[in-house]
Amino acid sequence: MTRVLVTGGAGFIGSHVVDALLSRGGEVRILDALHPAAHAAQPGYLDAAAEFVLGDVRDSDKVSAALEGVDDVCHQAAMVGLGTDIGDVADYVAHNDLGTAVLLRELARRRFAGRLVLASSMVVYGEGRYACGEHGLVRPAPRRESDLAAGRFEPPCPVCGASLEPRSIPEEAPSDPRNVYAATKLHQEHLAAAFSRETGVPVTALRYHNVYGPRMPRDTPYAGVASIFASALASGRAPRVFEDGGQLRDFVHVRDVARANVLALSAPQPVPGAFNVASGTPRSIGEMAAALHAASTAGAPAPLTTGAYRLGDVRHVFAGVELAARQLGFRAEEPFDAGMAEFAAAALRAPPA
Repeated sequence: MTRVLVTGGAGFIGSHVVDALLSRGGEVRILDALHPAAHAAQPGYLDAAAEFVLGDVRDSDKVSAALEGVDDVCHQAAMVGLGTDIGDVADYVAHNDLGTAVLLRELARRRFAGRLVLASSMVVYGEGRYACGEHGLVRPAPRRESDLAAGRFEPPCPVCGASLEPRSIPEEAPSDPRNVYAATKLHQEHLAAAFSRETGVPVTALRYHNVYGPRMPRDTPYAGVASIFASALASGRAPRVFEDGGQLRDFVHVRDVARANVLALSAPQPVPGAFNVASGTPRSIGEMAAALHAASTAGAPAPLTTGAYRLGDVRHVFAGVELAARQLGFRAEEPFDAGMAEFAAAALRAPPA
C-alpha cells in the first residue's frame, strides 16, 4: 500500500482524486491552503480517512512536513480559470509557479524516488489545431479585437485568410499560451520536466480539458465555464454564452479525471510525459449550456448568446485522446448527458466569503 500526497486535495478535482485513491485502499495525505478565493471553509465532503494538513504549497516547512513518509505525489494545487483581469498575474505566478518550484525543491532535498503527477491543462496549447484547404495544418495568430467586436470569431488562415477547419489537438502540438493562467500551467510543466531531468523522478503531466462535475465552486470568476453556467441556473438566471456559442471544447467528467490520476500513479511502470485527459468528443459551448439548462429544475430562462468576448479566450480547442489510451490506458467512461444531469442536480460548493 502506498501513501500519496495530494496537494490541493480539498479542491474540486483534488478531492475526487483523494476519493479515488482511498477507494483503492491507498493512504492519502492532503495539503491544502483553503485559499479564500475558492473555499469559504474546510469542505464537508472531505473523506475523514484522508489525513488533512492545512498549509500553503509555497511554504517550505509545510511542504517538507507533508512529504514525510510519502511514496508518490499528485500535485493539484493551483489557482485556476482566467481570473478577473491582469491584476491577478502576481497571484497566479505565486501560487502556480512558485508553489510548484517550492514543492520540487523539497522533493529534491528529500531525494524523493517516487512518482510525480502534475495537473496541467489544455490551455497550454492556446488555439487548437486547424487545417486550411490549401495550406494544410496552420497555426492562426491571436484573434484581433476588431474582428471579435465585429462578430468575426473564427480565426482565418494566417497565409491566405480562408476559413479553417478545427481539428483535434495531439500532445506533440506546439504550446502557445494566450493568457496568464495558461502561461503558468506551461511553466509548471517546464519546471517539472527540468526537475525530472535532474533527479530521474518520472513526471506525468495530465492536460485536463474542460472538467465538470459535483463540488465545483459557485459564483466565482476562477471557476470553469460549466460552473459559471450552473451558478446562473441555480440563481434563476439565464447562462450568458460568449461569442456565438460555437466554440468547441471537450467536456470531461471529474470522475474520469480522477481515474486518469490513479492510472498514472498506479501503472505497473511509470508513464512519463504529457497526456490529454478528455472525453474525445468535442461539443460547443452553446451545446453544453443547452444540455445543462435542459437538465436543470431551477426554472431559469434558456441560455442567452451575448456576442460578448474575452481577449484571452481561444476559439476551438479539443483533444486527441489516442496517446492517453495507448500509453496510460485511459479512456473516458462517463456519458455526457448523464453527467450533465448529475451536475445540474448537484449542489455547488459554497462561495467564498
